[in-house]
Amino acid sequence: MRLFGPIAIWRGDRELALPASRKVRALLAYLALAQRAETRSRLCELLWEEPSDPRGELRWCLSKIRGLVDDGERRRVQTRADTVTLDLADCFVDAIEVAKAAGTGVEAFDRAGRQRLSELIGGDFLEGLEVDRSPVFDGWLAAQRRRFRDLHAGLLARLADEAPDDEAFAWLDRLLRLSPFDARAHEAMLAALARRGRMREGEEHLAAAVRLFETEGLDCTPLRDAWRAARARTGTPPGTAARSLLLATQPAEAIDVAAAAQRRASLAVMPFVDESTPSGTRGGTAGALAHDVITRLAKLRSLFVIAQGTVFALHERLVSPEDAGRMLDVDYVASGSVRRDADRLSVSVELAETRSARIVWAEIFNHRADDALLVLDEIGNRIVASIASEIETIERNRAILKPPDSLDAWEAHHRGLWHMYRFSKADNEHARHFFETAVRLDPTFARAWAGLSFTHFQNAFQGWTDREPEIERAMDAAGQSLLVDDRDPAAHWAMGRALWLRDEHDQSVVELEQAIDLSPNFALGHYTLAFIHSQSGDPLAAITSADQSRHLSPFDPLLFGMLGARAMALVRLGRFDEAAGWATKAAARPNAHAHILAIAAFTLALAGSLDEARKLAATIRRAIPRYGIADFLAAFRFDPDGAALFREGARRLGMT
Repeated sequence: MRLFGPIAIWRGDRELALPASRKVRALLAYLALAQRAETRSRLCELLWEEPSDPRGELRWCLSKIRGLVDDGERRRVQTRADTVTLDLADCFVDAIEVAKAAGTGVEAFDRAGRQRLSELIGGDFLEGLEVDRSPVFDGWLAAQRRRFRDLHAGLLARLADEAPDDEAFAWLDRLLRLSPFDARAHEAMLAALARRGRMREGEEHLAAAVRLFETEGLDCTPLRDAWRAARARTGTPPGTAARSLLLATQPAEAIDVAAAAQRRASLAVMPFVDESTPSGTRGGTAGALAHDVITRLAKLRSLFVIAQGTVFALHERLVSPEDAGRMLDVDYVASGSVRRDADRLSVSVELAETRSARIVWAEIFNHRADDALLVLDEIGNRIVASIASEIETIERNRAILKPPDSLDAWEAHHRGLWHMYRFSKADNEHARHFFETAVRLDPTFARAWAGLSFTHFQNAFQGWTDREPEIERAMDAAGQSLLVDDRDPAAHWAMGRALWLRDEHDQSVVELEQAIDLSPNFALGHYTLAFIHSQSGDPLAAITSADQSRHLSPFDPLLFGMLGARAMALVRLGRFDEAAGWATKAAARPNAHAHILAIAAFTLALAGSLDEARKLAATIRRAIPRYGIADFLAAFRFDPDGAALFREGARRLGMT
């Protein structure tokens, strides 16, 4: 049985035809690697989340597996009481051989044995086998793939260590394809090239590695130092052992452990320095602000935030923010200072990348200090929203530079965001793919499920595909997001949007208000409340929510929506001139889609600005020739009075 690469089974020299069912193949692989008898309830939970008859489906799958692996008197699928076992003692399974190596360690094998194990791993574990709506199986599969990749890297590193240079190049090439950011592998390659006198190739390899590391924000100084040292040792005899690359391997038991938490961007918020008090004074305004920022960032659930006790303890030891970032091994460090001058409060904040020591965002907030608590609340809101937005932008831009097949769940999620915010049908499909990759790699990643829900929302809202199936997909993905983390405001945001698609206005508002209760700094929650109230709820509440979302995230990719929601609310209030001004701003934003342009065109027509309205109508018609008021009203959920106003605007433009 081959489990590396696409699953395949041979009996003698004959390859067997596998059942088309993905669940049959998934169950076969799971049972093959199981180290003990599995209960039927566990197997049902693994692959059938909500079927009408899970045990019946399990029996059907086991019957298909029996047809593959049983022969004559040999019954390999064994059922006792309520348990199932797959006895493959007399069979060869590549993944079992490799799993055994993880238990004994690669050092227990000779060079030929290590080489044989490496050759067995001919592709990703169960390549191409994903099962819809099976989060338990997805978690197990992600864990297997990660463990086997780690073991493979260890094998390649050990083989490269012990091989003469001429052979080592091949192993190092394979290792670098598997682990392109392994600095030790790059250093070993540079050392081997220098020993063989291949200086030009070494320079080319160094240049390529530096470019790769720089796109990731990684420190490439050690690579340059390694190349200088290798060139200085060019008299070293060939075959001299390089620094060991051997990577730690996992025990056999680890291969059956459920997936660990996937990577998130990490952040330490250091206590702010109060420049208005004597040095060493604790607490006060600066301490309260840092505590508030840490708490609010943690509520967003999108980052791994170091706890207050740790950062305050380092601060008391006079550890600088930069050193604290390196000690805590976090991606980002936020720090700042507070100063009172007469009746004004000034707060300076900066956000730095730990690895590059580059300041990625800095701001000074000045306010009158009439009510210190309200001022701190306002400043805290802006700091939290700015930090979250800046980190998301950096991570999104970094993910787009990486090869798609090298992304982890966090990176795939941000690659999806990059495409999602371009608001085109093609990019929405790319976004869906990357969000699906993220939840496959980490089924517990609530934000990735929320992003996936948004892509289905977009398909329905924009009319890019059949509306009803997309609404149900948006609901399903939002439900998964809530299931894995109902404390994440993005999960409630996704559910609120999906419920709105179903025309369940009141319940949609409940979910969105829950998102804001969980995190008052969640700008998308405020925006979506504005979006919904602008059509059939309270238009004044819509204006307040739209303004709050813009205040929290003034450079948001969805800024056109925030402006457009404000414009729609003003139309319903009969304030057409004001509405036209805001709608025109919305239409001018990057990536504003046809519905946003239509808001502006119809609103300008209501305000009597027909020439400007016709220009926008022509722009819409160039992109969507038959676009009219029916398309517009089908996308939105206006109350009768609001719909009548926009119909009048369309009538004046001849878009009825």
